[in-house]
Amino acid sequence: MTSEQVPVAATRKGAYWQTACTLAVLLAAVWLAHRHWPVLETGALRLAAADQGWLLTGATAACGTWLCAALALQGAVVRRLPPGRLVAAQFAASAANHLLPAGLGAGAVNLRFLMRRGLPAGRAATAVGVKATAGGMARGALIAVLAAACPGILRVPHDGGGWAVAGVAAVGVCVLLAGRLWPRGRRILAGVTADIRAVHARPRRAAALWGGSVAFAALHACVLIAVTRAVALPLPPARVALLYLAASSAAALLPTPGGLGSLDAVLVLALAAAGAPAAAAASAVLGYRLLTVWLPLLPGLLVLGVLVRREAL
Repeated sequence: MTSEQVPVAATRKGAYWQTACTLAVLLAAVWLAHRHWPVLETGALRLAAADQGWLLTGATAACGTWLCAALALQGAVVRRLPPGRLVAAQFAASAANHLLPAGLGAGAVNLRFLMRRGLPAGRAATAVGVKATAGGMARGALIAVLAAACPGILRVPHDGGGWAVAGVAAVGVCVLLAGRLWPRGRRILAGVTADIRAVHARPRRAAALWGGSVAFAALHACVLIAVTRAVALPLPPARVALLYLAASSAAALLPTPGGLGSLDAVLVLALAAAGAPAAAAASAVLGYRLLTVWLPLLPGLLVLGVLVRREAL
């Protein structure tokens, strides 16, 4: 084989691989839609008589979550990322997140996207971890604020605080031991710390990271609030937001793709326990899922396939 034939063969092999990935994500979308078709059909029928203005408001908030996710990822890295492809990658990541459990889909897409932008694997993984950590902390801060504004909604066991402190302390001890006893662990920890400091040394990056993380969680809550208004669910918006943030945090502990099933059940129970009629609570959760999962799923997977074919992922 000549030197000119080698690049041609490599190009063909890459094209075959990209085509296979595109077909795989399309087949996955069809399979998911077929498997959950009763959910889609029931939700559409229940929401047909809902207030269309509120549903449009919820759809707008859902679109804003992708912009906030892109803003948070840009804040997690020092290097400037192309805005258009960054938003497209977050749209694709939101769809991939419903194919793999515990946020692995979105993490894999973001990791690949950053590596394609020239970041080493270690720094790309650190950025994805920083973004995820900021998102969790932002969600916790919103829960704390809303819990103070809506006392009596969330009930923590008497010994829950002690267990939480013990867990945080155990994680901290493990990190310190790994850093001191394992030389490679010290180097990795030093690199991660340096990357975090570099990001927070730039006020714009820090503001993008934390502002995008807070806005991402808040807009998801706004989607559910808008749907509850559309189906005339009799709960105050602040209470709905608090219940959503608490339920989604609890459902994140269960390794289901995109929280499908786990979040739905927990959220319906939470809304019903807060005083909403069971049928209205179920309809609100179905509407939230339609706006955040089912309607954007196929377009998101198509964008994922396009990004793979164009070697952006």
